[in-house]
Amino acid sequence: MTVSDDTNPGPGHDLLRAAAVHAWSLDRTLGRFRAGTTTEPAGLPLLELPAALRDHGYRTVQVCHFHLPHRDAGYLAELRAALAEAGVVLDALLVDDGDLTHPSEAAREEAWISSYLADATALGATRIRVVAGQTRTGTAQADSSAALGRIAARAGDLRVVTENWGDVTRDAADVRAVLDPLEGAVGLLVDLGNWSGPGKYADLAEVAPYAETCHAKAHWDGGDVDEVDYRESLSSILDAGYSGPLALVYDAVGDDEWAGLAVQRAIVEDLLS
Repeated sequence: MTVSDDTNPGPGHDLLRAAAVHAWSLDRTLGRFRAGTTTEPAGLPLLELPAALRDHGYRTVQVCHFHLPHRDAGYLAELRAALAEAGVVLDALLVDDGDLTHPSEAAREEAWISSYLADATALGATRIRVVAGQTRTGTAQADSSAALGRIAARAGDLRVVTENWGDVTRDAADVRAVLDPLEGAVGLLVDLGNWSGPGKYADLAEVAPYAETCHAKAHWDGGDVDEVDYRESLSSILDAGYSGPLALVYDAVGDDEWAGLAVQRAIVEDLLS
């Protein structure tokens, strides 16, 4: 369930869509941990993140696969319990690696990505986000679409989404080429920061009807957020009817990630109010 599903409509209800955050925004807070290293996290343990989110007024989170220090059933149950105790919804487990369009290793990559379906289910995630592919070939979009369809067929009640991220989905036409053949079996996570250039706002508006969750990423110049671009990017999908959560993404030089998130959240809330 998402923020929108989880609350009763009423005054200020729409603002809860901005009470969401991508854990990458707190990568420094989490000690820049990467699964597969030999050390435990040096920053805030992931098990303590749900309470920290609650204390900062967030109700929805998206977590990267590489932030999981362990994948055993016991740890995943602990994290699910911590989320439930804090009242924080896990909107998506984000599988940030794997190449479904690799010319020779696509089957192996698909199997590795699929291994996270059980983890996402154990965590109680609403969705799992899978990268459409990282190698652009002449058949990349068709190959990606077929692989995503197979992954979705294995996912049970877990919703599979992909993202406008990387060379395989570098514009709206690519996204449509991947998703249209699937006829709704796979959804879209729309990231506001992954496209650039004069056509990006039109492209964001074109894919917004496919989107059910979002990375509301802003661009920063040093300590200053590019508010004009952020508002235009947000408006592009909101005006096109996007109604899902807006998971804030802060990725700037300032180390106070909570403060950076607060700046972005204020802009999003202003647009929503």
